[in-house]
Amino acid sequence: MPAFAAPRHSPASDPTSVAVTPRKSRLRSDPDAAIGSPLRKSPRLCKEGSPNSSPKIEVIRKCLKSSLNLSESPEKKQLTEDFVEGQNWDPREETQLRAVNETLHVSTAPASVVCRENEQNRILDFCKKCVKEEKAGSLYVCGCPGTGKTLSMEKVKVMLVDWANKEGVQHPDVLSINCTTLANMSEIFSKILGQTHYGKKPSPSTSSLQQLQKLYSQHTPGLKMILVVADELDYLITKDRAVLHDLFMLTTMPFSRCILLGVANAIDLADWFIPKLQSLNCKPMVITFCAYSKDQIINILQERLRALPYTVFQPQALELCARKVAAASGDMRKALAVCRSAIEMLIGESMLSSLDETEDQQRPAANDMMSNIVRINHVAAALSKVYKSPIILCSAVKLFREGKKSTILGELNKYYVDVCKSTMIPPVGILELSSMCRVLDDQGILKLGQSREDKLRRVTLKVDGADIVFALRGVRFFRNCLK
Repeated sequence: MPAFAAPRHSPASDPTSVAVTPRKSRLRSDPDAAIGSPLRKSPRLCKEGSPNSSPKIEVIRKCLKSSLNLSESPEKKQLTEDFVEGQNWDPREETQLRAVNETLHVSTAPASVVCRENEQNRILDFCKKCVKEEKAGSLYVCGCPGTGKTLSMEKVKVMLVDWANKEGVQHPDVLSINCTTLANMSEIFSKILGQTHYGKKPSPSTSSLQQLQKLYSQHTPGLKMILVVADELDYLITKDRAVLHDLFMLTTMPFSRCILLGVANAIDLADWFIPKLQSLNCKPMVITFCAYSKDQIINILQERLRALPYTVFQPQALELCARKVAAASGDMRKALAVCRSAIEMLIGESMLSSLDETEDQQRPAANDMMSNIVRINHVAAALSKVYKSPIILCSAVKLFREGKKSTILGELNKYYVDVCKSTMIPPVGILELSSMCRVLDDQGILKLGQSREDKLRRVTLKVDGADIVFALRGVRFFRNCLK
């Protein structure tokens, strides 16, 4: 079989490429297939045939290459310069891999909640004032998913108890309720009553709400303050608004001892119910958690990874993850998902490496160490799996090219589904599409109107469609979507 020499590719000709050791027995994948990838397409390497190579191994290698969507660059020189010697993380070592995945998992609470100090202090000051003055009050905390609301509330609860102990003030009882777990909406009152009476059985003749109203309408010596943290309040808003109104009105009663902190993902839902609460004289104070910026996401990721004794990510890879997530949603949970997915890409690359039977003995030790680092190409491939929201903008641009200035979400969804089918990308549901549009609204790219049904919400493009085309022109995937 004739041998084909792989063309030499100088890193100086492509400043954006990530340095990786060239491998004669591997084929390149198209880096443009990764959404948001900063890598440029390189010439394909032609593999030199070997009489000893197994056809089965070659099939496995090609399948893994295709499914992982990994791309490589010719050298590792630049990557080696980015790290100091002595890094010893091995993604194939089960204990270390488990530790890294746990560190980057959304369920793992970080040691400190960074980048939300201002919001935490405002909530804490509100609670301190209520406790000092022994007065009830309500606070509405809202923000897009993944912006640190729940983590911040947990931190505030701990800080409030610590402050009360230092000041010699009796701290309130704390009751945390996730509204999605309620069997019926009025169950929230029985939970508050049970916490207030320390487990005593309520009177069966009257409802829990009526008993709470009676309790807070008269002076009761020794009645302790209670802090109620109602998470996922959007569920209550959409299911039974009468319960929501009664809940906030508890904090306005003359002898109420209830401090209510409502937490919700939807920013715009406040416009629906707050005017009504204001007419009932129980309008809450509102604190908004904005989407995370690129620098904040990098800071949070570095804070989590600092607990590990080894380097896992190339700094440029973390920056790419933060930049893309911040531009698309600012959802920290998405950033963590991208990082974990990138690690899977690295592991898949290691599996490919183990199938290569000719290179391991000649590879330098430093390069072997660098092969354990999550690099830009891994993050770019992970972004293509985790994030699909820019397709919404492509769909909106195509829709508004027809001369329309606005449309409803249901019509945008039809265009979005068509674009996804044409590019073989699985579309998200109408509810997740609405959530993504709310994020784009928060960023000033789209304007999303209000309606009781998501599909009837009016959508308007707030930026010039040509600007979106210009911003996405560098990625072939989006260029194809916009044709």
